[in-house]
Amino acid sequence: MHGYVPGEVEPTTELLLDHKHPDDTDVVAGLISRVIGAGHPFSSRHRFLDTSGQVHTVMVLADRVLDDEGTPVGTTGYYLDLSDTIGAAAVDANRAAVSEAVGAATARAVIEQAKGVLMRMYRIDADQAFKVLVWRSQEANLKLRDIAGQVIADLDLVPPPDPATISVFDHLLLTSHERIHPEAEPRGAGHGAVVSIAR
Repeated sequence: MHGYVPGEVEPTTELLLDHKHPDDTDVVAGLISRVIGAGHPFSSRHRFLDTSGQVHTVMVLADRVLDDEGTPVGTTGYYLDLSDTIGAAAVDANRAAVSEAVGAATARAVIEQAKGVLMRMYRIDADQAFKVLVWRSQEANLKLRDIAGQVIADLDLVPPPDPATISVFDHLLLTSHERIHPEAEPRGAGHGAVVSIAR
């Protein structure tokens, strides 16, 4: 992604920071310091320049690397190129994961649910969310549907949104019909009942 061939350079924090967009370098350096110091995983959306000078907008999901004594010595993670630069290896990985994912309807459903969660959490599209799940599946050496299922199960551990956010969503849900294009296909008969409550 950065423009180097495998084995051409030794990947270091300094080299990665040298490639960051000047406006984003300090932010990324601070995130790396915090993940090593405080031990928290992080996600970051920023820009970097490859060896040809092309600017890439990426999202990074990262966690710390510990030595045998449990001391943080670095970070490891996954890059998502949000500027539509997709390597052949990623495409091959996606195809393999798709073959596995289409095995059963229930597996497909939970994968789609997990994709939706990632799309909302990280503000990414469906393809990018799928790549994150594929990456975690490969890193953990577990089936894609199992990773997706755990993502859904772990939602119970995520703090609930604040009341103001719920209120905004309530309003959007109850007024969603007002923002649908008038040429949208109407709901057919026999799909349920509509109850009107007099005010």
